[in-house]
Amino acid sequence: MENIFVDWFLWLHSEHGIKLTIFYDHWDRGRFIKGIWTTIHLSFVTIVLSIVIGIIGAWFQKSRFVWIRIIVQGYIQFFRNTPPLIQLYFFYFAMDTFLSGIFNIHGGILGSYGWAVVSLSFFAGAFNVEIFRAGVEAVPESTIESAISLGYSRRQIYQYVTLPLAFRVCLPALNNNLINLIKTTTVAYAIAVPETLYIANQIWSDEYNVFEMMNVVWVIYIIIVGFLVWLMHRWELSTRIPGFGQ
Repeated sequence: MENIFVDWFLWLHSEHGIKLTIFYDHWDRGRFIKGIWTTIHLSFVTIVLSIVIGIIGAWFQKSRFVWIRIIVQGYIQFFRNTPPLIQLYFFYFAMDTFLSGIFNIHGGILGSYGWAVVSLSFFAGAFNVEIFRAGVEAVPESTIESAISLGYSRRQIYQYVTLPLAFRVCLPALNNNLINLIKTTTVAYAIAVPETLYIANQIWSDEYNVFEMMNVVWVIYIIIVGFLVWLMHRWELSTRIPGFGQ
């Protein structure tokens, strides 16, 4: 069966000039699969971290201390109002050099993948803070007062009452931001993270099949983003409360 599959793509190349080497060349297929896995892994890690940043940031925005609220607002404005590629370069070149000098470490602190995770997580996290803040503010004050009357602490109210309800309100906006985050992972190409686009570029540079590989990359991202949309939609349906957040 595999031979028939490979032979068909070889025939496609010889008869029609469509050169999809990832389907019949073991080396190209192997590195392209690794590139897809890197994209999936990078997307998953940054999604999780950005959500954590958003939850913590929304909590700190309600802090009693003005200086904490100022720091959070400064973080939001910095990462929301600057291009993600510049942020990536800042962390990879500036921060890595700075921290390597302080701790006297040769060869860098985190490497290209690590700094891509840090940069993209902070980038998406800044938007998530505002998304969760909007969700928190949509929770009725009467619900908060009821939790206070039951003896809940401020942390318990946020953890068990406010945050679960806020999630239901902000899921559509969160979904949009996480989709944007997956697409933004392609900027990691600029610091040689071997994700899908970076590996595709290596393949088309070797095989001169730019058109074919760009179409494959399009399909890969449509599948990855489509899966996230489906997953978020299922999550939204499973957490729906009639009359709330609709």
